[in-house]
Amino acid sequence: MGTLERIFGVRKPVIAMLHFPGLPGRPWHDVGAGRTRLVDVVGRDLAVLQDAGVDGVLFCNEQDVPYHLGVGQETVAAMAAVIGELRRDVRVPFGANLLWDAKASLAVARATGAAFIREVLTGVYESDLGMIEPRIGEIADYRMRIGAGDVALFDNIAPEFASAVGSRSVADRAKGAHFLGVDAILISGPAAGTQFAMSDLRAAKEAVPEADVVANTGVRAETIADIFTVADGAIVGTSLKRDGHIWNEVDPDRARRLVDAARAARA
Repeated sequence: MGTLERIFGVRKPVIAMLHFPGLPGRPWHDVGAGRTRLVDVVGRDLAVLQDAGVDGVLFCNEQDVPYHLGVGQETVAAMAAVIGELRRDVRVPFGANLLWDAKASLAVARATGAAFIREVLTGVYESDLGMIEPRIGEIADYRMRIGAGDVALFDNIAPEFASAVGSRSVADRAKGAHFLGVDAILISGPAAGTQFAMSDLRAAKEAVPEADVVANTGVRAETIADIFTVADGAIVGTSLKRDGHIWNEVDPDRARRLVDAARAARA
C-alpha cells in the first residue's frame, strides 16, 4: 500500500484545496473582519467539498500574494488557529501548506494533526520570488525535533512560477526526491490552475514507478480520467471554484462533477 492509499483510504485520491483569504500581516488581509471572516470563508468551502465527496483537503494561504519564501509568526498562528477552530468539522484527512515555507507548514501540521504537507522540499529553483533552496536535510531534522515524524512530505519538484537550476531532468529530480525520502512527488504547471505537461508526469512516474506521483495543478473534470492513467492522485483547486476563478468560492456543482469523474476513472 502506498502513502496516498494509506492516508486517504482510496486509490488515486482527490485532494481539494481550501484557500484561505489573506492572513494577518499580508496585503489582502481584511483587518476589520479578522478571524471571523477566515473561519467563515474556509468553513463554507470545507463543507461544500466534503459534501461533494472529496477524499482529502489541503489548507493553504493561497491569497497571501505576493508570496514569501519564509512566512511570519503571525501567519503560522492564524492558520493554526483557524484550522483548530474548524477541526471538529473535518471528516477527511487533511494537509497544511504555507507558501513557500516547509518548516512553517510542518509546525502547523504538528499543531493541528494534519497528515501531510505540500511544499518544495528538494532541488534548487530560480523563481519569481527569488531563489528557492529548501534544504531537505534541515527540513527532515526539524520534522523530527518537533515530533512530526508521521507527517508525510509531498514534494513539488516542478514548482509554479519557477524553473530548475542546472540540467537535471524531471526524471532525475524525481529519482533524487524519492531517494531522499519524500512520500509523494508532485508535478505542476507554470502557475496555479494551469495544467502541467503530461510528459513531465509520465517522466516522473516512469523514473520511480514505486513512488506516488501526484498531479498538482490544472486538474479538471474533463481531464482527470486521462491524468489518472498515469497519476496516483490529484490536488485540485482552481477548477472547483465558481467560474473557474481561483479567488472565488468553491462551486458545489463543479466539485461534484470532478469527484464523479474521478470515481468513474478509478472504477
